[in-house]
Amino acid sequence: MAELSDDLVGLVEAVVTPLIENKEELSVTASEPEGEGTVVVEISVNPDDAGKVIGRQGRVIKAVRTLARAAASTEDVAVEVELID
Repeated sequence: MAELSDDLVGLVEAVVTPLIENKEELSVTASEPEGEGTVVVEISVNPDDAGKVIGRQGRVIKAVRTLARAAASTEDVAVEVELID
């Protein structure tokens, strides 16, 4: 599942990078908590860019979550995408 985590990190970075201004502060990590069978992808950006990643009424972050879940659906793995403040 480590390869899937790397792929999800790359996917999320590719989607989020064009949206933000402070690209050097972007951090995307994936972890696999023991026993849960899920992959947690955490996005950390500059506080000034957080609104751009969230989007109006949360549409952008919802789209990122949908893409990540679709990418992981081939492996039957649940994915959670979280924006860290």
